[in-house]
Amino acid sequence: MKGLVEVIAKSLVDNPDEVVVTETETEDSVVIELKVGPSDMGKVIGRQGRIAKAIRTVVKAASSKSEKKVIVDIM
Repeated sequence: MKGLVEVIAKSLVDNPDEVVVTETETEDSVVIELKVGPSDMGKVIGRQGRIAKAIRTVVKAASSKSEKKVIVDIM
């Protein structure tokens, strides 16, 4: 999942070097934190959060076979 979020984020932003994705796994969930540069934050969130929602939807669909809940946090 970490790689998927990283590829999506790097294709959206102007400064792909500033994209940092970390993955934390617990017993029942996986938390993926996405950090981008301040100038690229709007491109990752999108108008009214549409891009962020789309990223979360793609990750949820990709993780549907695993039993763990995947949470994407944009920092």
